[in-house]
Amino acid sequence: MNQKKLTIVIGAGASKELALPLGSELRSQIASLLDIQFDRAQQVRGDNIITSALRLEARQNAEWSGNINGYLPAAWAIRDAMPQAISIDHFIDSRHDDTKIEQCAKLAIVRCILAAEKHSNIYIDPRKNRGIDYNATEITWLNSFMRLLTEDCRISDLDKRLESVAFIIFNYDRCVEHYLHFALRNYFKIPEDWATELLKKTCIYHPYGSVGLLPWQGGSGQVEFGEELWEQRLIERAKGIRTFTEGTDSISSDISEIRHLIKSSQNLLFLGFAFHKLNMQLLANSTNPQPLPDTSRVFATAKGISNFDRDHIATELCRMRSCKPEQVHIRSDLTCHDIFAEFARGLSLAS
Repeated sequence: MNQKKLTIVIGAGASKELALPLGSELRSQIASLLDIQFDRAQQVRGDNIITSALRLEARQNAEWSGNINGYLPAAWAIRDAMPQAISIDHFIDSRHDDTKIEQCAKLAIVRCILAAEKHSNIYIDPRKNRGIDYNATEITWLNSFMRLLTEDCRISDLDKRLESVAFIIFNYDRCVEHYLHFALRNYFKIPEDWATELLKKTCIYHPYGSVGLLPWQGGSGQVEFGEELWEQRLIERAKGIRTFTEGTDSISSDISEIRHLIKSSQNLLFLGFAFHKLNMQLLANSTNPQPLPDTSRVFATAKGISNFDRDHIATELCRMRSCKPEQVHIRSDLTCHDIFAEFARGLSLAS
C-alpha cells in the first residue's frame, strides 16, 4: 500500500452534521426498537419488522417453532442497558458470548442506520428527479472535504488525487461513499460509471462493517441509501455488522491495512471521533512505528472532550504515530466542517 497524503478517521460526530444520530441518540433509538411488548397477542411496542425477523429466525430453530420468546430476554436486556452503555458496540463486546444479544443488537443497528440515512440531508428521494441539495450540505465536513479534494485539481489528475486519500469510518452508514459518488458527478459533470471507477481508487474501510454496499459498488448484499428492508434482507444485512472482536480479526477484517494507514499516512485527520479506548486499541499497531518526518501532522476535532482528556489523547496519538507533541493538533473549539478551513494548508492535497 502506497503512503497516503491524508487518512481521515470518522466518528459519529462527523455524521451528526448530516443529521445522523450521535452514539447516545443511537442507543436511545435501539432501546425503543427492542422494547418489544404484546397485549393480547398484538404487538403494542417495539419494532414490528425486527419482531418479524426474530420470528423468521425462530422458525429455523425446531425447538422454538417460530416463537420469539427465546429472543425477548435478549432484546429487553439491550433495552435496559442502553442508558448505562458507552455505546452499543461496547455493550455487544461486553456480552460477546451471548449470540441472541448480538443478533438483536445488529438487527436494531441496521434498522436505525438505514432510517437515519433516509432522514439525512443527502438522501435522494427516488420518486423525485433530483440529486443532492448541495446548498443544504454547504456547512458540512463533506463539502469542506470536496473543496480540499478539488483544489487545483483537473479532471485528468482526479484519479491520483483520490488515490492519495483514505477513510477509516467507524460508523455503519454509507454517507461518505454516497455523497462522493454524486458530488464528483455534479462538480466535474462526469458520467456515473466514471465516478464509480474513480472511487474504486479510494481506500474506504468500515472496521465495524456497514449496512451494505451501495448498488453502484457492485458485489453481494447491495442496499439502496436509506432503503427500508424487510425480514429476510434485514437478517442478511445484520451479518454485515461486526463486533470489536470481528473488527480486529486479521483474517476476516481489514485491520492490517487500517493499522498501516494509521502509522504511515503523511497526515491523519480525526473527525467527530470520541477516542474511546476500544476504538483506539483497534487502530493501534502492536509494533512501534518508524518515526514520521516533522512535516507529518495529526489533526482532530474534540467537541465535548475536556482539556485533561485531550492531553491524554494527544499523548496516546504521539505514541501511536511515533511523533512529537507539536505535530498533534487537537481542537475542541472547531466543528468537523471548520477544521478544514483552520488547517487548510496543512491538510492540502495539492502538490
